[in-house]
Amino acid sequence: MHIALIGLGEVGRCFADALFRAGHAISLCEAKPSPAAVELAQRLGLPIHPSAEAWLAEANWVFSCVTGSVSLAVAEQAAAHMHEGAVIADFTTASPSVKREGAQAAARRFVRYVDVAIMGGILINRERTPLLVAGEGVDDFKAVMETAGGRVKTIEGGAAGDAMSLKILRSVFTKGMEALAVELLMSAERQGVRDKLYEQLLDIDQTPLRDFIDMLVRTHVVHAKRRAHEVNDAQSELAAQGMPSAVLPGVEERFQKTARALEAHPLSLPEPDIRQALDWLLANGR
Repeated sequence: MHIALIGLGEVGRCFADALFRAGHAISLCEAKPSPAAVELAQRLGLPIHPSAEAWLAEANWVFSCVTGSVSLAVAEQAAAHMHEGAVIADFTTASPSVKREGAQAAARRFVRYVDVAIMGGILINRERTPLLVAGEGVDDFKAVMETAGGRVKTIEGGAAGDAMSLKILRSVFTKGMEALAVELLMSAERQGVRDKLYEQLLDIDQTPLRDFIDMLVRTHVVHAKRRAHEVNDAQSELAAQGMPSAVLPGVEERFQKTARALEAHPLSLPEPDIRQALDWLLANGR
């Protein structure tokens, strides 16, 4: 398999090295190669092409490992030189909408396109870093990467952009939880009740995550007004401890926004299911 890697930052160098060791034919491309990129090329005995040109016609795959700001331009340039049926794997951090545009640009040249979201730290796990992928050609991508020790999870029926969308949504959840956990445990530690707090959260720990987050949203559209007051009380308590919250003001605003929407557009269902709750929020609670 002939694989061209465009962009020789940490991601490009990592996978170029792993794929070369796995026995694949490799081509390298970087407009302004760093000393680390030059060292890799010398070690592999390969030249570094300065741009995407006719030499890409030999490649079965192009791995785009550039910055997200040039993702679309690189996809368009590469597709113009690739043969029909070849595949672009876009490893960039470009937005979901940009990746969808990239897939459309590739399709116009009869080139397939895989949206790749890197779900961990390359410096830590190297080629074993989990990859979430969507688009046309994901099974072939998975097979190629597994020859080099890669870990790939495909999104069944997913289109280009879906992998990056899910990565961003996961970050919304995990980074929000991280910020909340910092404030929560700081307060608990200061009060000397951290171990007891874990006991009080045990019921949450024993609830499947999907059931728990669905329950939060279902009950939010019923109890937002009361809970907004509870959030305000919690803010006052943290402030009294000398640790004013950076997280809870935004939480309170979210609850108040829903409460105002409920006054203007009352919910007709006393116990909505998750679909009904989300439909109401998307129509009224934004």
